[in-house]
Amino acid sequence: MATRQQCAAALRTLADRLNGLANDRMRELTPDRTIVCRIPDLGTSFSAELRDGSVLDINEGEDEDETAKVTFTVNSDDLVAISDGSLRFAAAWASGRLKVDASMRDLLRMRSLL
Repeated sequence: MATRQQCAAALRTLADRLNGLANDRMRELTPDRTIVCRIPDLGTSFSAELRDGSVLDINEGEDEDETAKVTFTVNSDDLVAISDGSLRFAAAWASGRLKVDASMRDLLRMRSLL
């Protein structure tokens, strides 16, 4: 089982990778959303803001006043594997190791990020 620190680092790595892909078209099409990544085996979660096509402000915990529009649920080891490239996002999602809770509209608008 990965640690909280490893999961935080993995999320920052993924955010940096996604932020590097952002271009003007993606920024235009990607909705501004609160994102939560729940890690059940650690009993914790991380939240971030998706603004202008970039993932910003990654913090442990969920903001009680803010309702997440997009929620990812993944075990710690799988999160680390996704970030280091040994597990592909699509494969994790297709196999049920990664769950995504979002509206169909948000999923379609964010598919280039996924």
